[in-house]
Amino acid sequence: MPETLEQSAGRFDTVLIANRGEIAVRIQRACRELGLKTVAICSEADRQAPYGKTADSFLCIGPSTAAKSYLNQDAILLAARLAGAGAIHPGYGFLSENAAFADAVEKAGLVFIGPTASSIAIMGDKISAKRAMMAAGVPCVPGPDTALPDDPATIERIALEIGYPVIIKAAGGGGGRGMRVVPKADVLHEAIALTREEARKAFGSRSLYMEKFLEHPRHIEIQVICDDHGNAVWLGHRDCSMQRRHQKVVEEAPAPGIAPDIIQPVGLACAEACLQIGYRGVGTFEFLYEDGAFYFIEMNTRLQVEHPVTELTSGVDIVQAQIRAAQGHGLDLTQGDVTCEGHSFECRINAEDPETFLPSAGVVTHLALPAGPGIRVDTHIHAGYKVSPYYDSLIAKLIVHAPTRAEAMARMREALARTEVEGISTNISFLRALFEDGAFARGETDIHYLEQWLKLRRAT
Repeated sequence: MPETLEQSAGRFDTVLIANRGEIAVRIQRACRELGLKTVAICSEADRQAPYGKTADSFLCIGPSTAAKSYLNQDAILLAARLAGAGAIHPGYGFLSENAAFADAVEKAGLVFIGPTASSIAIMGDKISAKRAMMAAGVPCVPGPDTALPDDPATIERIALEIGYPVIIKAAGGGGGRGMRVVPKADVLHEAIALTREEARKAFGSRSLYMEKFLEHPRHIEIQVICDDHGNAVWLGHRDCSMQRRHQKVVEEAPAPGIAPDIIQPVGLACAEACLQIGYRGVGTFEFLYEDGAFYFIEMNTRLQVEHPVTELTSGVDIVQAQIRAAQGHGLDLTQGDVTCEGHSFECRINAEDPETFLPSAGVVTHLALPAGPGIRVDTHIHAGYKVSPYYDSLIAKLIVHAPTRAEAMARMREALARTEVEGISTNISFLRALFEDGAFARGETDIHYLEQWLKLRRAT
């Protein structure tokens, strides 16, 4: 007979962490605090990764290129069997939102620490996600919940009904790719053709959809956590508007200047949407916010890079909650238990040139990190660590928490001043300058602000 939820609770005691870098360290810490053993994996480039020494098992699964290691599903599943792992945590990036991988993990008799494959498939396709959100009463960006047809005349009619400017998006897109703004009708078909080809190459599908392009929105996120017992709560909201080329640079919680009576119905609708699709684990609803209105754009069915700001303001260990949900445990809090205390910022510290933003590989010759009340650093690097050219340039996350937004900004300025990384180029000087910006300090920014700020900075 199939096991009940009560029987499945605690059904694994060893977790394979199918990721690298700072998130591998973060997951390992959560597992240890829950009394779970860990299996770390690496590519040949990451053989000297420090988290390998603190894991119960450490296995090299392939060459340096991600396609042959961290994206190699067969190698990861084999490593889990060899090490006796009962569950796999995908972290973020790589295979974290791959429905086929989640399905393969479950078919191998292991637990995927994340939502079910069906939930990932529904929310991973932007068109089906929008349809599900509209059914749950979550506000969406104006535009149809169907894929664009091939017929040029029909596409023109849809654009006119929405109203220019519009934005074309790949249905299976993400990471800022597969999107193109169309300001007027005479460039519509060229934009469609270019985006279809980009989507085919990047995501294996030519499917596109069209929405209204909002000109001055903020990027607001709502964090949710759900169990298999019919419980879902939202843990507050974040502002992730400070972006460069659609990539987040600084995040904060809560989003400034949004009244509780405006955000609360949206958060409750997100929790209800999770219940309707049988969602399990953690997830993030992403919205554009303009003129007091929220518009759903997508859901990330995984742990977010910026989860620490919500942890510090909500008091909830999101990674532990995610693992416990995968074990079959019910949530140990209700919506009434969730509070938001103080304000938090996160800076992504990247190994990149602060002017050109080109990646910088090499050896870290000196490292000094800040510490003290309200300061947290999530990282995997140390003096002598070799930053690889094969992966994302994120090397650390600097997070601060304080009673007010102004105090948190002051704390971040001081923490950045005490952060030193030598031997490679980093974006620390860029972040220091950003936290001195008046409009940012006043909360007067939108998703386009950072790009404009950079243009002005280069011109002076």
